[in-house]
Amino acid sequence: MTSFAFLDLVGNIERLDPFVSSFVIPRIVDVWTPPQYEKDKDQKFAVLYMHDGQNLFDPSTSKMSHVDWGIDETITQLMCESKIRPTIVVGVWSTEKRMLEYMPQKLPHTLAFHQMVFQMKRQEKGELNSDNYLKFMVEELKPYIDAHFRTLPDVSNTFIMGSSMGGLISLYALCEYPQVFFGAGCVSTHFPIGRGITLKYLQDHLPDPETHKFYFDYGTKTLDRTYETYQNKADKILKDNGFIINENWITRKFEGHIHSETDWRKRVHIPLEFLLKE
Repeated sequence: MTSFAFLDLVGNIERLDPFVSSFVIPRIVDVWTPPQYEKDKDQKFAVLYMHDGQNLFDPSTSKMSHVDWGIDETITQLMCESKIRPTIVVGVWSTEKRMLEYMPQKLPHTLAFHQMVFQMKRQEKGELNSDNYLKFMVEELKPYIDAHFRTLPDVSNTFIMGSSMGGLISLYALCEYPQVFFGAGCVSTHFPIGRGITLKYLQDHLPDPETHKFYFDYGTKTLDRTYETYQNKADKILKDNGFIINENWITRKFEGHIHSETDWRKRVHIPLEFLLKE
């Protein structure tokens, strides 16, 4: 674990490079702590686990948009305004196996599922591996973080979040491990993949609405323009299963927003406030 810094970083990053796993290939993990972490040595912190960690803090490692999420600035500001609880962020970098690790695995074996798996085998040259990815996070990474940082390790202080395919794996994580994660932030969730097959899984695997939270959103341009129909179906599933809008579930539509960090950073304060409020 080594300290990592770049111009304009707020807070500190401890970099695990690589974090070696028994379940998935090694990868970089960035652990961001806010300025308050060093000021108050008795304070313990909630933990937000985020996918595509290379896109969160440093624009130079955000290869597609060359824009980062601004997580360090936004969380620091929200903490200073007392809008969220004290929080650290664990940014898990994605790898060349991203699609295979982020695509939910325990899906109904429909024709669409088999077609998707066949296509992924051909294009991604591998098998779906999201169950092992979540085992890596829950059985290896989380225990390491809780052992080396001042965390609040209980379920009520553990969250997960990502965008696009990262939204799907965040949804899947909350459904598969409701005893570990309290809330999932699913930004521009890529529901259309497999003709919306993840919705069939969601129908039968939602966690208890009394003790868990979901945040969803989508834009209206580029790839996001295809999302509204699927998100409406997801919203109905949530409502039918006891989730209450603006209480333990939020869905937001952002007119004109595109599928990119350039717009996700504009609205990231909304899921952060919803999930991490005291």
